[in-house]
Amino acid sequence: MKARLLAIQLLLIVSLGISAQKHEFGNWKRYSKANSELGAPAKGEKRVVLMGNSITDGWPGTRPEFFKENNLIGRGIGGQTSYQFLLRFREDVINLQPKVVVINYGTNDIAENTGPYDEDLTFGNVCSMVELARYHKIKVILTSCLPAGGFGWRPSITDAMQKVRSLNERVKAYAQENKIPYVDYFSALVTEDGTEMNPKYAKDKPGIHPNADGYKVMEGLLLPVIQKVRGK
Repeated sequence: MKARLLAIQLLLIVSLGISAQKHEFGNWKRYSKANSELGAPAKGEKRVVLMGNSITDGWPGTRPEFFKENNLIGRGIGGQTSYQFLLRFREDVINLQPKVVVINYGTNDIAENTGPYDEDLTFGNVCSMVELARYHKIKVILTSCLPAGGFGWRPSITDAMQKVRSLNERVKAYAQENKIPYVDYFSALVTEDGTEMNPKYAKDKPGIHPNADGYKVMEGLLLPVIQKVRGK
């Protein structure tokens, strides 16, 4: 009897541990305080949220003036995949009531941060975020996955650029079919031989994360689109 009770207790402990891990999978706590303090948009405010991974996460710290001058809100979390974006999309996008959401995705999916890469599933996550945003009358800007010649933390993946190109082509076609603005960071940041991110725009090797110059290139492409979409 004691052994049976012990087994049940252990099962409960394991179950609770799994539940906690699943809850933390989305990392809602990262921006919970900031979201609460932000509150609803002021009258006439045309709020823009940038959703993404470490590329988006590092942007406000590297180029804070870009966010302050253009009333942009960064909601990037390093290491996350599109599965995690979708989980926290309500808390970090919908509930903030933005006029526009800019979605960048894909790098960590391809790097298999949360499991084997499946382009269909990643593409489906992007589509789901778009559909959620549109249902809540939030305008969407989709952006390309950045060049990634490889991943220092996942050297076993040797076909990253092929996967990046395939995902970008698919999302671009989806954007065109659904009249969604699409910003092509990839073409502006890739090397001439098309094998990786241009080192002059990367702060690491192989290039995954943009440096300040890389972000400036991205800003030059993104800001006119934001201004056009936000102004409507």
